Amino acid sequence: MRSNFILAAIAFLFAACFALPALAQSDHTTDPREFPEAERRVYAQSLKEARGLIELAKYDEAIVVLDRLNAQRPREPQARFLKGLALADSGKTDAAIAVFQAVLGDFPELPEPHNNLAVLYAKKGQYGLARDELEAAIAAAPDYVVAYENLGDIYARLAAMNYEKAIARDPKNESAPAKLKLMRNVLAPTTTAASDAAANGKPSSVVTTPPPAPPAAAAKR
Repeated sequence: MRSNFILAAIAFLFAACFALPALAQSDHTTDPREFPEAERRVYAQSLKEARGLIELAKYDEAIVVLDRLNAQRPREPQARFLKGLALADSGKTDAAIAVFQAVLGDFPELPEPHNNLAVLYAKKGQYGLARDELEAAIAAAPDYVVAYENLGDIYARLAAMNYEKAIARDPKNESAPAKLKLMRNVLAPTTTAASDAAANGKPSSVVTTPPPAPPAAAAKR
């Protein structure tokens, strides 16, 4: 698929891990602020280690680290999100979708999982689902530029597909071919970027804007 969809990465500023806002916790977890500083430092360092492994394409090793962190703090989104990114980068699209859906189940206010789901749905050719996720991302964060750009790409792809259907059903149609050509011109510059990403086993290019820590009131109990 020709696209320049942008996958939101989880490049957290690890210093923020030392002062996380309170999250709504389940009965068997602890408010992150109640962890000793030494434990918070270890957690932050483990996140950094996992991200480094992902950048080296050592996805299985990264997931081992992230699974350990998720077992320790199942109500925190950072390691869960990063695991979704590792699965997506390694080509395990369905597993990545399941992870991002689970994150949104607990933290629906985060736009980045919606964006990443859109990228993965688009990779599977499910453009309607991709559109819905991007609209949800924008509803959650009206200033989220990545989602607007990706949504424009989705609408361009949907437009091209519908112009193709119009031409197939009416070969004498005089206006649809010109519109189809315009959409193909819009999509054409993204071909090389999409091909390079696919060659590297990734669904899209990566940005490094971290999702904000969710407030306690927004977290699912």
